Amino acid sequence: MPDRLESMSVFVRVAELGSFSAAATALSISPQMVAKHIEALEKRLGTRLIHRTTRRHSLTDFGRQYRDRCKAILADVADAEAQASETGSEPRGLLRINAPVTFGAQVLVPLVTAYLRAHPQVTCDLVLSDRYVDPIEEGFDLVFRIGPLTQTHALLAHPLTPYRLVACAAPAYLAEHGTPQTPEDLRNHECLGFSPWSGALGREWPFSKGGETVEVPSASRLSINDWRAIHQAALDGFGITLGYENAVADDLTSGRLVRLLPDYEGPARPFHLLHARERRMRATLSGFLARVLARFSAKS
Repeated sequence: MPDRLESMSVFVRVAELGSFSAAATALSISPQMVAKHIEALEKRLGTRLIHRTTRRHSLTDFGRQYRDRCKAILADVADAEAQASETGSEPRGLLRINAPVTFGAQVLVPLVTAYLRAHPQVTCDLVLSDRYVDPIEEGFDLVFRIGPLTQTHALLAHPLTPYRLVACAAPAYLAEHGTPQTPEDLRNHECLGFSPWSGALGREWPFSKGGETVEVPSASRLSINDWRAIHQAALDGFGITLGYENAVADDLTSGRLVRLLPDYEGPARPFHLLHARERRMRATLSGFLARVLARFSAKS
């Protein structure tokens, strides 16, 4: 009796091409062998799959249902075989990533370079921008996105630890202007503005404690569209900044910056890692994804 999976594959080609002879040509076998595969399936299933005429073959109602199941099963088998062939193989090829500018420049780059060092056959195109990016339309393997998501079946979203901001300033600034003890004290300080922020966060800085939130106007004499420049202004002692906590971690540890209002939670936004739904994920993508989730996953 013919191999069942092979027979299923032959049946799918007959269903797609409409005749035994066309399927035989496509598969480089004889029409008689095609007929044997179909007859073996019909005998096993106990029902007819194809209405046969002299000119063209058409599927029965059950044949159409069985065709769809066969295609799904054959795709799963192909995926399983591809995954098995990649087991233990070295990741290779291009990895395209999009990330917000501050997160990408201050935090993500070391993760990318470490991955490239570990896998010499991988190349990476890292695009940093704060605009909305569609991973599928723009051809990115991974997109880091700050803010709420809209539901889409085309993408998978992995929740990361929230994008939390902390208020901080240089010791020189605090020595000259004093250290704020409550969010309301920020009204009398130089608060550095990040112009790409829109909505409430662009006008007010929210801080929470014990379930209550206080919003403080963030009007500033200096507003910049690049947080790295704001970071430098803060290091120069010009004012107080809201910085991504992972981006200012080294500055806080070294004392170049001092965290303010430690008893309050600063603003936080949802943070996700997006990629297209795939039946089988490339080893290059899955390997880097695992590293990111180990470091930033909200579930870790």
